[in-house]
Amino acid sequence: MPEPVKSRPYRSPARTEQSERTRAAVLDAARELFTTQGYTGTTVRAIADRAGVHLDTLYAAVGRKPQIMLALVESALSGQTDAVTAEERDYVRRIRECDRATEMIDVYAAAVTAIQQRLAPVFTALRVAADADESCAAVWRQVSERRAANMLLLARDLRSTGELRDDLSDREVADIVWSMNAAEHWDLLVVRRGWSPDRFNAWLADAWRRLLLAGGQEEAASREGQSGPS
Repeated sequence: MPEPVKSRPYRSPARTEQSERTRAAVLDAARELFTTQGYTGTTVRAIADRAGVHLDTLYAAVGRKPQIMLALVESALSGQTDAVTAEERDYVRRIRECDRATEMIDVYAAAVTAIQQRLAPVFTALRVAADADESCAAVWRQVSERRAANMLLLARDLRSTGELRDDLSDREVADIVWSMNAAEHWDLLVVRRGWSPDRFNAWLADAWRRLLLAGGQEEAASREGQSGPS
């Protein structure tokens, strides 16, 4: 006797679009409140009111407050409403299409600069919240550990070009990049010292070339010589 055919659940495009708009509104409201009033000073009710949705709708669209914070971080990393894995991000694909480590570094420095303009305010709020809230501390650890693992993959991609310094292990390369692509680094130089994003981007790429590549200082000096005095 043939197996009964299972019907696929129907998903209304209009309902999907409405759900995406609701999620975006919740994340926009949460971003504004978390970064101005802090995580502990923001209630889920306040987020729902700012987003113009019912509380139950907010919970269905995103979740409770720790899930909202994690969704904000994922959105800032991906530049989209939903999370995107590292392998699916455009800049990761472009890095893996590069033949030279210098090209990889330039692509990644530009990506970090773009991401931190979205991520740094949210991550600063998360870091503060992590000191008082275990759920936020868990989110902090999860994102930080995942970022460290991704930097090890980047280090291996850089190593494959044959241009990395021999006296640095992949783990050391990953740790150096991990420490310098952090929101704290952006906050110190751009927010507190007033660097422009363009200046930060150029400096980060130059610093990584000098620190990580064999002959990095000589190549950086050559670049400066070719560009002439500024």
